[in-house]
Amino acid sequence: MSENRYNFKDLKLLMSRLRDPETGCPWDIRQSYRSIVPHTLEEVYEVIDTIEREDYEHLSEELGDLLFQVVFYAQIASDEDRFSLDDIIHQLVSKLIYRHPHVFPDGSLHGGSATQMTEADIQHQWEELKQQEKQSGKVLDDVPNALPGMLRAKKLQKKAAKVGFDWPDVSHVIDKAYEELAELKEAIAEGNPQEIEAELGDLLFVLANVARHTKVDPEQAVRSTNKKFERRFGHVEQSVVQSGKGWNEYSLEALDAFWNEAKQLERSVK
Repeated sequence: MSENRYNFKDLKLLMSRLRDPETGCPWDIRQSYRSIVPHTLEEVYEVIDTIEREDYEHLSEELGDLLFQVVFYAQIASDEDRFSLDDIIHQLVSKLIYRHPHVFPDGSLHGGSATQMTEADIQHQWEELKQQEKQSGKVLDDVPNALPGMLRAKKLQKKAAKVGFDWPDVSHVIDKAYEELAELKEAIAEGNPQEIEAELGDLLFVLANVARHTKVDPEQAVRSTNKKFERRFGHVEQSVVQSGKGWNEYSLEALDAFWNEAKQLERSVK
């Protein structure tokens, strides 16, 4: 392996060689925008997982894998004479300069003096500039369909709230959640699968609204709960294994007792 450190130019060369129709890698050559989407999602979640585990030793590697996805899309586009990686970078830098006039007041990357603003003012300015960039006048048009459900729900609600379509405070949203829960119970009692799905969706949508009003990321909240469940269930499983008995020899009440032990252990180390 070369002792020289590779740079961004080398990464672009590597990608072009991988996609070379005659001498490249057969797998890379046959990929399309759509075919690498699952890989992109996987790399995004691996970056998130590394950060949440505070595994900063491997974060650089995971960010590299994610960067490779962007370069891959750019190479496919370049092969099709649509745009290049340089076009992506130019568009990105231009957009960020435009959206940060308090940092780049004269609209150039290297000139001007920064203006002091509060974080709230910066956020308001950012949203106004984004609105000016929009070609369509429809409020919800720029919320991507491919977002995870809870995150998209939160973004839809945030967009609607900007034009005044919102509850005045979280107490009204909580009341709505109880209303939707009652409707879900009714649908379950009736045993109608379509109605159950619809009412469950309504409840989840309202809970996303609770998250927005309380400034909580619903996806992060669910991931945290998933990890908490894994920890506590791990204690339950360990307790069962150490007892020498099988799962079928324990009642739900007995397993729940192990679960409560796990909760107590967590509290004792806080």
